Amino acid sequence: MKQYIIRRLLLIVPMLIGISFIMFIIMHLAPGDPTAIKYGLNSEVSETAKLSFDKMYALDKPILVQYGMWMKRFFSMDFGISFVDGQPVMSKILSRLPATLLLQLVSLFMIFCIAIPIGMISAMKRNSLFDRVTTILVFIGYAMPGFWFALLLVYLFGFRLNWFPISGMSPWYSEYLNTFDKLKDLIWHLVLPVTATVAGSLAALSMYTRSSMIEIMSETYVLTAKAKGLTDKRVMSAHIFRNALLPIVTIAGLTLPGLISGSFIFETIFAWPGMGRLGYEAIMSYDYPVVMGVGVIAVFLTLIGIFLSDVFYAVVDPRIRVDG
Repeated sequence: MKQYIIRRLLLIVPMLIGISFIMFIIMHLAPGDPTAIKYGLNSEVSETAKLSFDKMYALDKPILVQYGMWMKRFFSMDFGISFVDGQPVMSKILSRLPATLLLQLVSLFMIFCIAIPIGMISAMKRNSLFDRVTTILVFIGYAMPGFWFALLLVYLFGFRLNWFPISGMSPWYSEYLNTFDKLKDLIWHLVLPVTATVAGSLAALSMYTRSSMIEIMSETYVLTAKAKGLTDKRVMSAHIFRNALLPIVTIAGLTLPGLISGSFIFETIFAWPGMGRLGYEAIMSYDYPVVMGVGVIAVFLTLIGIFLSDVFYAVVDPRIRVDG
């Protein structure tokens, strides 16, 4: 098991380097450049100043040379300086990362606590009213575009009903609140972003849980266990659930990458002060260092999610440790 974990961890490094190279190339091949965005509309800025800006950030060098310089800084955990405000990229990311982690961890917790029980109950009560209603809701949630659902939440519960705040994670007067009121207000601000983030992943995980449970319940060894007189609870815990975990773990491991990629959309819609919104703002302003910093952190978290999925898969099915 230890060797399996080490092999999976070592794979993260070349994958991270390869993906960062592709990101760097695509970013520089995109139309436009940061100098034009920063000074293009200002007639008072001379060409000499623009050339100085390019030279300061090595934008006048070939792309491969720029990437080599970026990699050299990256190995010392230095993502450079932002083109927009001149602040260190790492400090900007660290100031936004807690908000993103809070949103993603709460969303993951809600997904697992809701999706797996719904899928299990639907499988055990197949073709019942509960199963049919949840199946319809699951397919609606799975097919619904995430950004459209988020905007619908903003319009319905923010503007029309005015039940929940629609932007940020705290009001302007939060510094005057006590600890309990701050926590309550934070939970209130989390409701809509978490709901929008959870919807699609919850639908997918509950659907896979249901189908996996139904498939296992029809196996011969499960029918034999029931014929021997074992209770439903014993059959469920000893024969069905553990074997049904394999596809569940697979789709659960892919949930975290989906949440991270979705954070760019949902954090922008709800003005959530997280890393995804920072990345979106950096893309719009051609802030290359911030884009690369946010992208690499997002890729790293995604690879960690896939790694944890592999480890859990190996725990559930020991054969994977040998074959992998």
